[in-house]
Amino acid sequence: MDAWLSDFIAAEGLPADFADIAQAICAPLTETILERVKEPGFVAGICGTQASGKSTLTAVLRRMLEVRGLKVASLSLDDLYLTHAARQVLAHEVHPLLATRGVPGTHDVALGLAVLDGLARPGETLLPVFDKSMDDRRPDGVPVAGPVDVILFEGWCVGAVPQDAAALAEPVNALERERDPDGRWRRFVNAALAGPYQDLFSRIDLLVLLKAPSFEVVLAWRREQEAKLRARLAREGGDLKRAMTDDQVAAFIAHYERLTRHILAEMPGRADVVVELDARRRPRL
Repeated sequence: MDAWLSDFIAAEGLPADFADIAQAICAPLTETILERVKEPGFVAGICGTQASGKSTLTAVLRRMLEVRGLKVASLSLDDLYLTHAARQVLAHEVHPLLATRGVPGTHDVALGLAVLDGLARPGETLLPVFDKSMDDRRPDGVPVAGPVDVILFEGWCVGAVPQDAAALAEPVNALERERDPDGRWRRFVNAALAGPYQDLFSRIDLLVLLKAPSFEVVLAWRREQEAKLRARLAREGGDLKRAMTDDQVAAFIAHYERLTRHILAEMPGRADVVVELDARRRPRL
């Protein structure tokens, strides 16, 4: 194992066998990207559900590419969230559910396009940073000198396409039945995905899907994440309110259930690379 990977695993508190997982997923992706990069600003889109490990794997992939001599920048879809104030306006003018960040329509797509453009050419580009503890974008950013060879663009719905209008008619869960009975929220989300988001996702040169076994497994993953956070807060004497209960997790990810199910069903047929994950987040080889 490379020393940097061993140090990364230790720093992140990851299981020892993560090295095998990283090698199985990231090593072949590194070779694929190296084969395809022809000019600066190559965009590798990495789509993975909540708690699928995409951010961790993206960090490893970045390092592997850098070791091979490429200049790499990472951009998370989460860092493109609209400001808290902007989402409050949407919640007031369009639908209350839009106060919750995450779904298409709650990101600054124009900012994302500007960042991708900036990273592909000479000069400094500020990468936006969203602070989830404040539920708002930080006023500063992370400066990156361009051009970079590869942009790793990761997010839970990166590369997604809209559903057919007919598919929006029936609610998929209690949240849609009770809080979006007329379908106004889900039509807005789908229209945003069909419009500006396709401009952003069209910049992707290589689409990678980390495919969870099912939405039910995603729910279990998120509950596991929050359980670990509660345990850590309890050990450190932190505020336990910072972690969600199992019921709160279920209510939260209900916002993403429709599109998550759609991605898991539709994207495997067109993604350039599909990594099938099992219930333990390990690749099915």
